[in-house]
Parts: sequence; structure tokens; C-alpha cells
Amino acid sequence: MNTRQQRVLKLVMWILALCLIVHVAGRPLYWHLSENFNATVRHAASSSCPPCPCDCSFQPLLSLPEGLSNSSITDCMKENPLISEDMEKSFIDLVSEEVKLKEAEARENHRRADVALLEAKKLASQYQKEADKCNSGMDTCEEAREKAEATLDDQMKITALWELRARQRGWAESRVRFRHAYV
Repeated sequence: MNTRQQRVLKLVMWILALCLIVHVAGRPLYWHLSENFNATVRHAASSSCPPCPCDCSFQPLLSLPEGLSNSSITDCMKENPLISEDMEKSFIDLVSEEVKLKEAEARENHRRADVALLEAKKLASQYQKEADKCNSGMDTCEEAREKAEATLDDQMKITALWELRARQRGWAESRVRFRHAYV
């Protein structure tokens, strides 16, 4: 390999390594930057409201709709009693609705799991019955093979005995071959 081919090979390897790094690290970086950009756009769009004087951290309480994702939302609602009461009721309604949805989803998942388990039990029972039939058939075949072998052994002994008697009385094998050829 000459030096030019080595350089081209090194360049190709560097390009592949760079592509691999971009593929592995690029996706999480893209999603992180995309979320930050979307949060900035949402914040700029909602800047018509006066800023909240409380400490609103970014720790999610539950999976709430957009805009209700900070844990100190109840602190922010305490400024105005009328607004805070309505906000608290809507917040409680949202949380209770979400809990009801999660319960319904859990019940449905449990029902599906029960149905799948029942189907699996039915199939297992059916396969067990088929296996039992197969084993029974194998046992029957094995018994028949053993009986056939025993009968064959008995017939071979009887044949050998008759052949011995025939030889003692002057029987020759060539006559039998001739005879069997035309039978």
C-alpha cells in the first residue's frame, strides 16, 4: 500500500469516526437544544402576563398540560385569592382527571394481561394434550416394534431349525434359488 492510499484510508476512517460520534451524541444534543428553544419560545409567547414573584422551579409535579409543570404553582397562586381559588380548583380537577385516566388505563392493561394469560394457559393445555397423545403413540409404536422384533427373532429361529433339518435330509441351496426364480 503506498502513502497516498494510506492517507485516503485514514481520511475515510476519520470521516466514519466523526459520523459515528455525530450519530451517537447528536440526537440527545438535538433534543436538549430543541426543548430549550421551545421553552424559550413559549416563555416569550406568554410574556403578556406579569411575572410571578415566587420561586418557580422546573421540577415537574405530574405530567400536566403545558404551562403547569412547576412544583411551586400553588405558591404562585397565593397572590390573588380569587384567582388562586379558581386555579387551585382547576389544578385539582386536572390532577383528579389524570388519576382517573391512569386508573382506567391500568384496569384496561390488567384486563388485557388477564386475557393474554388465559389464552396462554389454553394454548399450553392444548400443547400438553398433543404431547401426551404423541407420547402415547410413541409408546404404542415402541411396543409394536418390540413385538415385531420378538416375532422376527422367533421366525428366524424356526427358519434356521427347518433349514438345518432340510440340510440333514440332503437339501441343496441351488435348488431353492432355481425354484424361487420362477415362483
